[in-house]
Amino acid sequence: MTPVPRPLRRRALLLAALLPAVGLLLPRNPAEAARVIPPPAMDEHDASATSETTVLAGGCFWGVQAVFQHVDGVIDAVSGYTGGSQNDAHYMTVSTGTTGHAESVRVTFDPRRISYGRILQIFFSVAHDPTELNFQGPDNGPQYRSAIFPANARQAQVAAAYIAQLDKAHVFPVPIVTRIETGRTFYPAEAYHQDYLAQHPDNPYIAAYDLPKLRELQSLFPDLYRANPVLVASAAKPVP
Repeated sequence: MTPVPRPLRRRALLLAALLPAVGLLLPRNPAEAARVIPPPAMDEHDASATSETTVLAGGCFWGVQAVFQHVDGVIDAVSGYTGGSQNDAHYMTVSTGTTGHAESVRVTFDPRRISYGRILQIFFSVAHDPTELNFQGPDNGPQYRSAIFPANARQAQVAAAYIAQLDKAHVFPVPIVTRIETGRTFYPAEAYHQDYLAQHPDNPYIAAYDLPKLRELQSLFPDLYRANPVLVASAAKPVP
């Protein structure tokens, strides 16, 4: 059995102690709750491609990964680290907040079934709160920043235009702080971080902060929600 790193164990133990004390699961902060937002006016459509990839960061990668694993058209969603160097791409070092990495998720999707713009719409409305600088929920530090790591210039253009569109329409009460960071390498996280919500649905942190995101995804995007997630563990198994 893989040992649980100290920061991870500390997070789970703290919430396990706090939640029973109040007698119920803590609701999501209203400022972080999902909201209905318009689709992007500018989008990317490539009917010739069978898959496309982008990397998104929005707080703890457990919840972001889980959201996109339940989105129809997503082929794969892998938790990892982006922004720093390969030598720093380890949970124990990233957790210090000094590596330049952000906890992130590499989302591979079929653009014939879901557009890049719709991926961003879910990212901004359900997966996290794009107005929080360097924190999401109980997690604080630059490793939890809101960021988009586009795979190409067109993705960067669509993301920048969408942020400007949402800010101009005052969809959120304060400006979006999501950064667009280009030229970064993605490093997959340790195996024990993959499929975390599916593997640990009763974890107090998951129950309080991430399971509500799945309910909100199903409510706001019923046409894109799928009950059975696409798991990293399943994708890694050889096809018989």
